Amino acid sequence: MTATPPQPYSPSAPRAQRQRRPARDVPPPGPRPPGRAGRQVPPGSRHALRDTLALVVAVPLVAVLALPAAFAGGGTRRWFGGRSESQRAEAQAAKDAAAAAFYELDTAQRDLRISIETIAAVDDTPAARRALTDFEALGRRIDEVSHQYIQAVDAHDLDRDDLEASAAARARAELTRAKDELDNVKRELDRFADGLGPLLGKAETQLARLAPAVERARQGLLAASNALDAVRASGLKADDLAARLAALAPELTKLNQGAGQHGVPQTLERAERVAREAEGVRVEAARLPERAAEIDHRLVSLRTRAQALTTRAGQVEPVLSELRRRFTAACWQDLQNVPDGAAENVRQAELKLKEAQAARDDQRWPDATALLSTVRALLNTTDESVSAAGERLRRLNAVQKEPQQEIDRTRFAIRDAQRLAMAGRNTPDPRHARPLDDSVARLERAIGTLEGRHPDYWHFLTETEAVRRTVAGVVAQIREERGGSAH
Repeated sequence: MTATPPQPYSPSAPRAQRQRRPARDVPPPGPRPPGRAGRQVPPGSRHALRDTLALVVAVPLVAVLALPAAFAGGGTRRWFGGRSESQRAEAQAAKDAAAAAFYELDTAQRDLRISIETIAAVDDTPAARRALTDFEALGRRIDEVSHQYIQAVDAHDLDRDDLEASAAARARAELTRAKDELDNVKRELDRFADGLGPLLGKAETQLARLAPAVERARQGLLAASNALDAVRASGLKADDLAARLAALAPELTKLNQGAGQHGVPQTLERAERVAREAEGVRVEAARLPERAAEIDHRLVSLRTRAQALTTRAGQVEPVLSELRRRFTAACWQDLQNVPDGAAENVRQAELKLKEAQAARDDQRWPDATALLSTVRALLNTTDESVSAAGERLRRLNAVQKEPQQEIDRTRFAIRDAQRLAMAGRNTPDPRHARPLDDSVARLERAIGTLEGRHPDYWHFLTETEAVRRTVAGVVAQIREERGGSAH
């Protein structure tokens, strides 16, 4: 008997002859979550299928019709029809949707973790600490729903040959619930991320300032070092500036160690402080030659002034002699010690000038500057006291010759204040009228002291000055009150 040649494959062939349908596996955009891989047909089953096809060719038709029943349990997939395949497809779609939701949640969590780490590195306020705590709580919630999703995936093998419609329906329901939970937590995570805006913006601003601040500090230290080298090259020592610059070396070491070791806020503050102090050293170093020249000029000027005051102090004694001869003791007693005081002040000033010169020679610039300030104060005091004696004699001569001029000047001030107090009023305010009336009486008493054989001209002058000060105070009070009411 001639053997029948093998027939080509056709859809109407028995199900045992069809190739097994590949398992559906649509991975999400990222790493595929854990699940069961599609099972393969055992090697023994593939050999049985090949032998069966050979028998189909060799045996009569009646035997062929009996083959499906004989191979129903031979390891091939059972064929359930349209309903089972529809449920399987729906379950697979639910699985794919859940996988996508899982991937989106994982990506969002990883992105948000970067933001949280940024805030934690910069901000230590209660709000930042609360955000970290809330993120940890969200992380635990994410772990919980992720575990539920993985359990749902592992519990159902959608590629199983004998998957029943009911099992596929249960798989779809559980995977749908897992996706809904993943979506809910994703929405919570999004809301939390939206609330981090102010904290994250503040942290990013500080981080953006960090690198430029550190670089400014380094450049500032370099500029200060270069300026100091230039000053030393000109012959100036600048030891105090060198000590200040050396004190910044440990701070530079900490800056080089970075914010990871010392914290962003602390590093930022340190960089700004180092830059500020280095700039101060640089400015003073650049100004040091000018400062040295200024100190030299002040030494010469103050030395000349001290010599001039020595000459003027010698002229005080003749002035005092004339005051004693022509006026009462009350007019000159307070000037008795002016000659001795002036001489002592000049002597002290000359000693301080020598010390300042020595400090300048040693290039102790702060000491030299302080000593020169002391010299200037001593000479100012001496100048005032020496000038006071001559001014006293001049004023006493003027009032002795024409006291009426002082009287008229004071009366004019009182009348001018009285007119201002009455402006726009029928009666003056007692707060203004009383001190003005007292001033009138005080002036009359002062005029009375000019009578007699030895008038006290100095008392008269001090009284008229006091009256004018009182009147000026009343005028200022009136103008202030009326200016305030106008507003």
